[in-house]
Amino acid sequence: MNICVFCSSSNALAPHYFEEARKLGDLMIQHKHDLVYGGSNVGLMNELANTIRSQGGKVTGVIPELIRNKGLGHANIDDLIVTPDMAERKKKMANLSDAFIALPGGFGTLEEILEIITLKQLQVHNKGVVFLNTNGFYDKLMEFFEVFYKNHFAKTDYRDYYFVANTCEEAIAYIENYQAPDFKDKWYWVGKEEFEK
Repeated sequence: MNICVFCSSSNALAPHYFEEARKLGDLMIQHKHDLVYGGSNVGLMNELANTIRSQGGKVTGVIPELIRNKGLGHANIDDLIVTPDMAERKKKMANLSDAFIALPGGFGTLEEILEIITLKQLQVHNKGVVFLNTNGFYDKLMEFFEVFYKNHFAKTDYRDYYFVANTCEEAIAYIENYQAPDFKDKWYWVGKEEFEK
């Protein structure tokens, strides 16, 4: 299957983050999964793409023209798709992919994976979504998600719309054994007085 991986484009990260990217790439090769990613030649994005390409795996990059023009497009992958802007990049990546994994990353990575979860809420897709929680990277984010649930900004059913994996093995196993949850209507139809009873 095509697995879309969102991750950092920074080269200034601790070595264990690069090790995790390589490990994910190795597992994707072993399990015969292809990579869809942001098309960059820096950071975890580059590490993951190079790991898969070096073992003969297929890599599709999707990069906006703005970033490609800075010389950041990967020159040694199977297909580099250039989009006019960031919005088209995300749309193309989503359409090409059968599942999604977020490795550690910054604002861009977070924005990408949250849009995928939002699209799942809106019933645009029902694909597997995984946060790869390297060294507890996403712990605080998961704590913040609980604030959503506690205060009824999101339904607790949405915990089933994503999976937090502590290892690459858990991430791949979840995707391969993914059982789509029942869709729940995104909107609350009762007033706040119902929650105050």
